Amino acid sequence: MTLIKFEPLKDLESFSNRIQRYFEDFPSFDLSANFNPRIDVSEDEKYIMVEAEVPGIKKEDLKLTLHDNILTIRGEKKKEEEKKEKNYFRSERCYGSFQRSFTMPDEVDSAKIETRFENGTLYVKMEKMAPKPSNIKEIELK
Repeated sequence: MTLIKFEPLKDLESFSNRIQRYFEDFPSFDLSANFNPRIDVSEDEKYIMVEAEVPGIKKEDLKLTLHDNILTIRGEKKKEEEKKEKNYFRSERCYGSFQRSFTMPDEVDSAKIETRFENGTLYVKMEKMAPKPSNIKEIELK
């Protein structure tokens, strides 16, 4: 006889993820209508890499910080002044400031971070630090 694990909330979680993706794919449905860039975080044996899609943002309007192994990317996508002679039939682009923070999966060396900004994409490459030796001390029970 085969036992099948019953997980009734798994279907609900899957449904919730699909709904969330739907609203992420159509930012015009977002009531706050703030700019929220898409970000990928990946790693290999030596580096942690972050790629952020930030089209329409100038390099001067981006700020990166690393504090307690948390990488924070802040920026602002500024709206161009509307010209009175333009009649807008539709405006779907999002503007505003954003902040995204990510806890890095491993300790990174803050002195060895490389950044590159080209074609509306921010690239961050952080070198991992050597793992610290485990400091486990056995305590004798009395």
